[in-house]
Amino acid sequence: MKSRLEEKYKNEIVNSLQKKLGIKNIMQVPKLSSVVLNVGVKDAVLDSKVLNTVQDIVKDIAGQATVKTKAKKSIAGFKLREGLPIGVKVTLRKQKMYSFLDKFINIALPRVRDFNGLTPKLDGNGNLNIGIKDWLIFPEVDYDKIDKIRGLNITIQTTAKNDEIAIELLKEFKIPFKNKSKRQ
Repeated sequence: MKSRLEEKYKNEIVNSLQKKLGIKNIMQVPKLSSVVLNVGVKDAVLDSKVLNTVQDIVKDIAGQATVKTKAKKSIAGFKLREGLPIGVKVTLRKQKMYSFLDKFINIALPRVRDFNGLTPKLDGNGNLNIGIKDWLIFPEVDYDKIDKIRGLNITIQTTAKNDEIAIELLKEFKIPFKNKSKRQ
């Protein structure tokens, strides 16, 4: 069963983008390739049980098993050794990606305090990075299970050739961006 956002992409967004961008071949229309959730846990250096708790919560948010990330090199000042687990990440594709994005756009983002929209600044390759300061915006997070409020990085990867095309794609998915005219 396809998610609501996936149906919308196939039935509406592809045709709309094809007309807007003047693309002749339907296979050249940009699409979402994956969504990556990443949490760095500096407390894991001192207490490895913290990482297991974070891993369970990210698993609940994503709806998919997570992977522990390890330190690439040793840093004595931070008491960090190479190979020590210091974070959690999960990569979502296809149906789980669309389901997560639907939940993120329609349920989680409206729960962000003083939210005025996301900054439309991409990485140059058509990928959007979103930093969430408080993961309590997700309804799956149980207040009783958490010991500390943590942040979360969400990367939305697209097949767009440049940032302008990627922003058009993301706007079609109704991702709320800040208006450029309201800059200070």
